[in-house]
Amino acid sequence: MELRPVCVFLWLTGLIRCTQTGVLKATLRVQSGWTQVFRGESVTLKCDIEGGEDKWTYSWYKNGAENPTIKQSENTFEVSDEATFTCMGNRIGGDPQSTEMSDPVTLSMLGKPKPTVSVNPQSSVYTGDRVTLTCNLLSTGWTFLWYKDYQESNPLSPGTTDTNTLSVTVTNEGVTQYYCKAQRGNYDSEISDPATITVRVRPKPAVKVQPAERVFIGETVTLTCEIQTGESWRYLWYRNNEELSDAAGKKTHTITDIEESNKGDYTCKGTQSSDPEYTQASDAVTLTVSENPKPELTSDLKGAVLTGNSVTLSCTLKPQSAGWKFCWIKTTQSTETETETKTQYYTIRSVNVSDEGQYRCRAGRGNPVYYTDYSDALWVNVTESPKPVVTIKPDKHVFRGETVTLRCEIQGGGDTEWTYSWYKNYYTLYIFHTTQEFGFRSVRNDNSGKYTCRGRRNSDSQRSEISDAVTLTVSDVAEAVVSVSPLCWLTEGDSVTLSCEVKNSSTGWTFSWYTEVPSRNGLIKMTGSPGNVLYGSKLLSDSSRGSGGSYTLSPVTVKNTGVYMCSAERGESVFHTRFSNLQPLWITGASSRVSLIINPSRTQHFTADSLSLSCEDQSDSTGWTVRGYTYNETLFECSSVSGSTCNISSLSTSHTGVYWCHSESGRRSNPVNITVHNGDVILESPVHPVTEGRPLILRCLHRNSKISDFGVNFYKNDSVLQSQTTAAMTISTVSKSDEGFYHCKHPERGESPKSWISVRASDSGSTGVIIGLRLAFLFVILMIVLILLLHFKKKKGVEYQTPSTVNQDTNQPADGDNIYENADIRTTEDSAAGTSSMNHSQDVHRNKTQNDAAAGLSDVTYADIELKNQKKPKRKQGKSSEGADTVYSELKQNTDKEIYKCANR
Repeated sequence: MELRPVCVFLWLTGLIRCTQTGVLKATLRVQSGWTQVFRGESVTLKCDIEGGEDKWTYSWYKNGAENPTIKQSENTFEVSDEATFTCMGNRIGGDPQSTEMSDPVTLSMLGKPKPTVSVNPQSSVYTGDRVTLTCNLLSTGWTFLWYKDYQESNPLSPGTTDTNTLSVTVTNEGVTQYYCKAQRGNYDSEISDPATITVRVRPKPAVKVQPAERVFIGETVTLTCEIQTGESWRYLWYRNNEELSDAAGKKTHTITDIEESNKGDYTCKGTQSSDPEYTQASDAVTLTVSENPKPELTSDLKGAVLTGNSVTLSCTLKPQSAGWKFCWIKTTQSTETETETKTQYYTIRSVNVSDEGQYRCRAGRGNPVYYTDYSDALWVNVTESPKPVVTIKPDKHVFRGETVTLRCEIQGGGDTEWTYSWYKNYYTLYIFHTTQEFGFRSVRNDNSGKYTCRGRRNSDSQRSEISDAVTLTVSDVAEAVVSVSPLCWLTEGDSVTLSCEVKNSSTGWTFSWYTEVPSRNGLIKMTGSPGNVLYGSKLLSDSSRGSGGSYTLSPVTVKNTGVYMCSAERGESVFHTRFSNLQPLWITGASSRVSLIINPSRTQHFTADSLSLSCEDQSDSTGWTVRGYTYNETLFECSSVSGSTCNISSLSTSHTGVYWCHSESGRRSNPVNITVHNGDVILESPVHPVTEGRPLILRCLHRNSKISDFGVNFYKNDSVLQSQTTAAMTISTVSKSDEGFYHCKHPERGESPKSWISVRASDSGSTGVIIGLRLAFLFVILMIVLILLLHFKKKKGVEYQTPSTVNQDTNQPADGDNIYENADIRTTEDSAAGTSSMNHSQDVHRNKTQNDAAAGLSDVTYADIELKNQKKPKRKQGKSSEGADTVYSELKQNTDKEIYKCANR
């Protein structure tokens, strides 16, 4: 608000002259002494009468009207409004007399005043500068109050009547605002607008030292005074607070060939003609001067370094200082190489043997370079890092559910010197494992993989090489497989070995041997298919003989005929395989007391035909039963029995198999192979082997009618023997050369299965007796011949005795005399890993492939016997020629399915 001055005209006179009549004149004036008044301010008016010694009373007039509210005894009057005032005096006592009216005093009020603040200096302000602030107001009579940053209730200092200025020294960087206010009497002006002062930090130099604050005698040292602002400065240098005159004005101060006397605290500052005229003093830098140092060379490893690890050498200066580069010297017998690093450390990564040698170091810095002395030599030894070996127990190939332990073997490492890291398929599995082993309590398929390990030595954290990978393979099922050598069709007195192995695994197994027998008390029972017997598994009493995987019978007897199987186990928490495939052994005796009689008497039969099987004992026809082992590996017992006769009313191909007679005491007849054919043509051939010299009659039979007299071909070993002939063929005198596989074929009716015709040698002993009798005239010679012949016949007879009299291995199993040490059930699922359908095979002695061996139990079939032409092996002296001539190599079903391979399956 603009102040308008109002003039108050006061007519003052020192004396009021009397007129001729002698009247005095009053004088009115403003008592406060200033003539500018502001709205809201009070002013005191005073009415004076000069020259009158008498006592007076006073009359006051405002705008021409008397103001009766004012006491007449008062000659002062306080007013705070705008008006024109006059006064006059009235004498008290004596002659009443009044003075003339005073000249008028007019009061005009100005608006409330507001001061302004000015700052000096107005240029850049730096910390440490002194600033003067002025509070400006046009009128007089005021005192002033100062405030900072709107803190009106807390003035900086009390008001003074003498000055309207404030001087402050600024210390803090930033923006500060100052305010002022004026007071006159009890009247305050308005507060001023802020005056803003921006304070910058006064530049402070920094002293930089090259190469370092800690230097050595003879080095060159450069000190630089650095000021961040870009003005042109003049520099001043001080050592221990004393100015260095030789360094005045220079930004850098260089000391060459430094001595101990140059040590001390160095500071600098700058000056210039413009603002800021001077800087702060820098912080002191202490320069230390020492004797020429000798570094110390050390290694982070106490002993030898293992190849493939890293080693770090340290070149340490005492006392330590900055700015050094380090030189590393490796000395060998022929050369000396030097390497430079920027730090005091020299690391050799992936150490090899060539890194072994003697090392020294020294340090250098500055320009020209100042070098320390060489360190003492340090010899670094390097040895080959050990390579761990991963072992897996029980085997690298295991089965789901087994307990598996992996072990990391480090030669010479022990169990306490290393920690171990394990990797699967080259990804970290365990890191810093405290023991050498880890494992799986019940291994799963997803645990399969390549496992490696690495050791870390506890003493110095050096690592071994990583081991070669060992593959752990986890399979679903552990399958035992049994095979026989040389054959499963044997003659009494032969030797045979059953071998058991676990597919794809060969380590740590213990094997057990069983026979499959009809169910009885003490065995877990399993119901077979209609017409088949309940059966179970019986642990052989001498099973432990085959714990290593081979079970040998020598010599075999008819009693050893049966179906064998095996299983395996391993591990501390015992893990069992499934039962193996079934392996039959068929033993033919020289002259068994019991015979299996087949009616109709042939080896091949049509499906849906009836068949009678009976057991005839030379001494006792009771106590014998017919048993069989069919092509689908099922033990057979007749469902329709009359005495010792088994009647099958309707044959099916499932009846194809090997049949024999079995007594309660464990005796057995020779086995007979029977083939049931679902085609239209079969071959009628003898059930038992044909004796040499006797006739052999073969007939080709049709299912529903007689085959015509012509057009039939007979084959031996797949070669045409007789073509376009009648339905019968006769060999009048059979010899060993006639032995083989026979079948017939009709161009319209079809082809029969093959049957093996076995030829046994004739008994040459009887002929010798006849000749001896005819030579009666040579009595002495006859007696000698008879004794020899009787001795020869007796020796033969021992070999042709019944199974009960043959000297057998007492450990061989028999149904009636074995202890049931263990029992198990063989289910269809256990015995069938695949379908029974197989490929037709003509090669009898074809090697069984691994896949054939793994095909499963249902691959076994029985059919006609087929023999590949081959030389017969020599038999031991004294063996029956009949037994020696009977060689069963392979059974073939009448369909084109692969048959059960008896030998080497």
